[in-house]
Amino acid sequence: MKNDKFFKKAGSYDKLDRRVLLARAAASKIKEQITLNKDMHLIDFGSGTGLLLEQFANDVKKITAIDISPSMNAVLKSKNLPCELNILEIDITKTKPEIKADGIISSMTTHHIKDIQKLFKTFYKMLKPNGFLAIADLDKEDGSFHESDTGVEHFGFEREKFVKLAQNAGFKNCKIQDLYTIKKPYGKYDVFLLSAVR
Repeated sequence: MKNDKFFKKAGSYDKLDRRVLLARAAASKIKEQITLNKDMHLIDFGSGTGLLLEQFANDVKKITAIDISPSMNAVLKSKNLPCELNILEIDITKTKPEIKADGIISSMTTHHIKDIQKLFKTFYKMLKPNGFLAIADLDKEDGSFHESDTGVEHFGFEREKFVKLAQNAGFKNCKIQDLYTIKKPYGKYDVFLLSAVR
């Protein structure tokens, strides 16, 4: 487990209110924009313990959770969800899964990925025509959000540049909007939601 950066956090991850509230806010905003149905297959990239995906479990047929952390995946696996759940413990920057989904959701994960342009191109290939992309992540910040920078590739993102990367990958109808403000003892950090269509 020495390479599992979330080993110490996994057991208590769901107990932090701001994480739960962010997941609920993201799911609510996504559902305002996307009509879900019981035939749909969603992918949650950087799924962790499943805080985001479990908000969609009653609305879709199947969810594929993608996360490289064994300890986080173990917590997710222990949950009893009302939809089919497939957990892939892979790094999609290195291993491309042969999946075609109706939508990709993700929260607070892209800032851990070095090459965002390559990631968006991978997302594009993993979606069916007219499939949707919905990503929540940090606005540009001063680097103080994480107590440790281990595994952090970006101190948030400038919104216009983030949208441009999605457009360059082929996505259309790209929209970015305010989602949530994370409050920590030493500062406030805004989170945006990018939505787009393949």
